[in-house]
Amino acid sequence: MIGAIVLAAGSSSRMGRAKAHLPAGRNGRTFVDTITETLAGAGVSAVRVVVAPGNSPRSQQVVINPDPSAGMLSSVQCGLRAFGDELAAVFVWPVDHPLVERDTVVAMIAALKSTGAPVVVPTHGGRRGHPVLFAARVFPELLAADRSHGARSVVHAHEDRLELPVTDGGVVVDIDTPEDYARVFGAVAP
Repeated sequence: MIGAIVLAAGSSSRMGRAKAHLPAGRNGRTFVDTITETLAGAGVSAVRVVVAPGNSPRSQQVVINPDPSAGMLSSVQCGLRAFGDELAAVFVWPVDHPLVERDTVVAMIAALKSTGAPVVVPTHGGRRGHPVLFAARVFPELLAADRSHGARSVVHAHEDRLELPVTDGGVVVDIDTPEDYARVFGAVAP
């Protein structure tokens, strides 16, 4: 089974409010709803949304990170522990990347299965993006990694990772600030 960890425990200090709750355009769906719907459309239903205490988005699959100040990797580790041993691979998906397309998720899963790569990173225009797909054999490294270096250290430790070019610009669209939101959606963040 392929799963996903949606990282939504950050303080969102640059945005000024929790990004998980922001609408992803005019349809009214939040960032986290949009991501989970994209995953479901690609056949990924095992999802854990990792949030800070007291900041739970509307989702039945919430995992609380008791110390989100320990960094993004601490949320990845909380999410992995919430799954146990049931996964063949897991997407690690920051909530501030809500525009990734279903076809990209499908292509990443197919690439992991066909190549056996330990890590699949989508790229667009020569830039690495999100989400990143980790094979189960990499989970122990994620769980043991130095939180100050994050999951990036695990990605870069694998020269046999697959950097998968995609036509989906959403993999490199990071919405961190009100200015980013206005640029992407053509409106002021509510």
